[in-house]
Amino acid sequence: MSASKELKRQYLQEKVNPIISRLVVDILVSTPDDVIGFMRQWLETKASKVAVVREVQPKQATEVSDSDEEDEEEESVDMMSLEELKKKTETKGARISVSAEVYGRFNQKSAFQAKVIVKSEEQKARIRTRLSQAFMFSALDDKEQEIVINAMEEKHFHPEDAVIQQGDAGDHLYVVDSGKLACYKQFSGNPEPTFLKNYQPGESFGELALLYNAPRAATIKAVEESVLFALDRETFNHIVKDATVKKREEYEAFLSNLELLSNMDAYERSKIADAAKRVKIAAGDYVVKEGEKGDIIYFIEEGEAYATKTGTDGVAKEVFQYGPGGYFGELALLKEVPRQASVIARTDLKLVTLDRMSFKRLLGPLEDILQRNTSKYGH
Repeated sequence: MSASKELKRQYLQEKVNPIISRLVVDILVSTPDDVIGFMRQWLETKASKVAVVREVQPKQATEVSDSDEEDEEEESVDMMSLEELKKKTETKGARISVSAEVYGRFNQKSAFQAKVIVKSEEQKARIRTRLSQAFMFSALDDKEQEIVINAMEEKHFHPEDAVIQQGDAGDHLYVVDSGKLACYKQFSGNPEPTFLKNYQPGESFGELALLYNAPRAATIKAVEESVLFALDRETFNHIVKDATVKKREEYEAFLSNLELLSNMDAYERSKIADAAKRVKIAAGDYVVKEGEKGDIIYFIEEGEAYATKTGTDGVAKEVFQYGPGGYFGELALLKEVPRQASVIARTDLKLVTLDRMSFKRLLGPLEDILQRNTSKYGH
C-alpha cells in the first residue's frame, strides 16, 4: 500500500470513525423517528461548537495520483472526549463503546469466506423454518439463505444458563429454535436487574452488538431447556446486512412508482421498504376473503387481480379490478373492520405487503387519500 493510502486509512480510522461512533451512540440514546433529520441536526450542532481546520499535507499531496487529487484536503474536528460521551450515555442507560465501521477505498471489507458447519438435513429444515419467522432474515434470497443456514451452529442451554451477559463483547446473533429465554437489564441505581421480555421460538437477538461492535446491552438467560442457532459476526455483516440494503433498494424502486406514495420523500419510502415483505399468489387463489379479519395492506408489483363482494341476494359479484401499482386491504386497517370484499388473483401475483403496525406508523399521513378511495367497494 502506498504511503498516501496508508495516511488516508489512518485518517479515516483516527478522525472519521470516532465521529461516526459518537453519532451512533447518540442515535441509540435518543432513538429518533426521523433518523436522517436527527443526524443532520447533530452534525450542525457539533459543527457550531468546534473549530474545523482544513489543511493540505505537502508530503501527501506530492504522492497522490491524479485520481486522488480531490482527496488532498483533510478535516480535523475537535469533538467531545470519549469520557464525556461515556458519562453522557451512562446517565441515560445507553450502551457505550460503539464503533460503527465505515468502509470505502481506504478501509475495505476483507474477503469473505463463507463458513460451513456440517449439519443434518433435519437441522437445516429447522433452521430454515426459524429464518422464515425472524423478521431480519426476510430479505434473503435462496442462495443467501443457504449460506446463513450452513454457517449457523446449534447450541443447547440449560435453565439459568446465560446466553449473553450485559457488558460482554458480542460475536454472535441467536435465533431461538425451541425453549424460552428471559431478558434482563441492569439499570444504574437499581440493585436488581429489570425483567424486559421473554424470547420464544422464531425470535432473534444479539444483532446490535454485531452491527456496532457494542457491548451486550442486556443479559439473556434460558428459562427452560432451549436450543438456539448462532450466527457469527462476519456472516451476518456480509450476508444479512447486505441483503437488507439490497432489499431496500429493490423495494424503493417499486414504491417510488406508486401514485399513492408520490408525495413521500425518499426517506419516508425507505422506511416503508424496510418494513415491507414480498409474497407470491398463484392464479385463481384468494389473497383475502370477505368477512375475515384483516391485518395487511397489499400493493401489486406484478399481475392482475379482482375484487368480489356478496350482495343481499348472497351472490358474490365482481366490483373492482387491480393491476400493477394497485393496492387493496386498506379498509380493514383504516376502520378496523372485517374484510369488506374478497380479492382473487386473476394471474400469478407478486405482492408487496405491509402489516397493521407498519401501516399505522408509516402511512398515517396518507389516511385521507385512502379514505377517499374507499368508494371503489361501493361505500
